[in-house]
Amino acid sequence: MADPIELIGGWLAGLLTGWGLSVGLVNFILMVIGILVLASFLMVLGIFLVWGGRKVVARFQDRVGPNRVGPYGLIQPLADIIKLLIKEDITPEGADRIVYNLSPILALATVLLLWAVIPFAPTILGTDVNVGVLFIVAVGAISTLGIIMAGWASNNKYALLGAFRTVAQMVSYEVPMVIILLVPVILARSMGINTIVHAQNIWFIVIAPLSALIFLVTSIAELGRSPFDLNEAESEIVAGFHIEYTGMKFGLFYAGELLHALTVSAIFSSLFLGGWRGPYVQQVPILGIVYLFVKAFFIYWVIMWIRYSMPRIRIDHMLGFNWKFLTPLSLVVLLVTAILDKLVSGSSTWIYSLSMLAANLVIALIVLAIVRGYARRERARVAEPMSIARPPETSTSAS
Repeated sequence: MADPIELIGGWLAGLLTGWGLSVGLVNFILMVIGILVLASFLMVLGIFLVWGGRKVVARFQDRVGPNRVGPYGLIQPLADIIKLLIKEDITPEGADRIVYNLSPILALATVLLLWAVIPFAPTILGTDVNVGVLFIVAVGAISTLGIIMAGWASNNKYALLGAFRTVAQMVSYEVPMVIILLVPVILARSMGINTIVHAQNIWFIVIAPLSALIFLVTSIAELGRSPFDLNEAESEIVAGFHIEYTGMKFGLFYAGELLHALTVSAIFSSLFLGGWRGPYVQQVPILGIVYLFVKAFFIYWVIMWIRYSMPRIRIDHMLGFNWKFLTPLSLVVLLVTAILDKLVSGSSTWIYSLSMLAANLVIALIVLAIVRGYARRERARVAEPMSIARPPETSTSAS
């Protein structure tokens, strides 16, 4: 079956060429049209994510959710957009206007840029760069820069405090994320996202479940979602870095957060769940888009499940969890994966996969034993009765 997107692209190319345009200009116009279509699709999808997120959290908390504006509350996100559009646009006194206005645009634009290397189907992808994993790490770090810019340019101490927390949190959790991203690179022997998807005859989440779990946890911390939402922490620092933003500027931050969660879900699906791979996708390539978004929405639901079920972690505990637990664990998983890959690389697919899975299970059992021992010692320490020091005796002299 022919790919409808290729048919439309071929028809447009023929039409523009017939108008006397050069081949290079035609390719540039088609590329711009593809970018606009993808960006528009993601922005419309972000509207749906608002409604879907509210419905999901309502089910978690035994509520109904939006059900007044439109059937099943479907028009409620449109009402919210209208509200943001007509709200007053305020710029704080003393703010750096250029940086202040640029940061929400940067926060959303970097999320949209990540979709350039995510393959939707065997023949549908933005660009197949051979360093796609490195591109994801580099562009993902720019969103952190946008948040820092917002906190610094707002001329507000609460916003600046939220930006400082962003530096402490998001930059720290990038370390185990970058380390663990090397695991699918080793398994696929490539940094290209589409090549990694092609290499998953067996999903990498089966071969390397610990890597998938670490990547999911660090991704949630990068998103700044519960239990790692200390960059906002409404009850502590009054909404954090974007406290001074109103109207659509705040809306851009909000849309960027929603789309970033979906983007991370799509990246996770491509790296560990086979991406667009599924039944009959070679015969009908357009099915790859369906498979990719089904997997991405499932991971997005897991992220929402964690967000609406766990309390916020204290800042020192959160950083200690990263540096004392996740980073050493990710290094161990990477080293074991690299060594085992060299030892069993020439064997059959099943022996290779079972060896990797067994190594992950052994590491998980050892980590559980260490954590249980630590928890046992902590319980014993807390249960010990505190020794109360006797006050020093004071002697009184007779007058």
